Amino acid sequence: MVEIEAQYEGGLHTRSVHGPSGAELQTDAPLDNQGRGEAFSPTDLVASALGACMLTVMGIVADRHGWTLAGTRIRVEKHMVTEPLRRIGRLVVELTWAPGIPDSARGPLIRAAETCPVLESLHPEIEVDLKVW
Repeated sequence: MVEIEAQYEGGLHTRSVHGPSGAELQTDAPLDNQGRGEAFSPTDLVASALGACMLTVMGIVADRHGWTLAGTRIRVEKHMVTEPLRRIGRLVVELTWAPGIPDSARGPLIRAAETCPVLESLHPEIEVDLKVW
């Protein structure tokens, strides 16, 4: 169990505190939804969590096999929809390998990314398109 405490600070801003570490993050509503876009929006955090989760589980697999994953990047493009409700409609994930990742490692690493806990937790109506470079 992990506790995260969030507080509304006004002006469509929130501040969250990660219980175990005390680390803080702030959110703001996006420009297209009455905010100032001064920080990650809550849905931006979902996109960020997906990329970070994929890299993390890939790192676990890479460490287990002695592969060096450092420098591998994920870019997540978040697309919102408004019908029937405003929500994330599509996440385009672009994975770019760091130099030196062996071809034999790529399949197991991609399988790890495709089964990360955040991806497994997303609503099935959210389209996720993984592109590998």
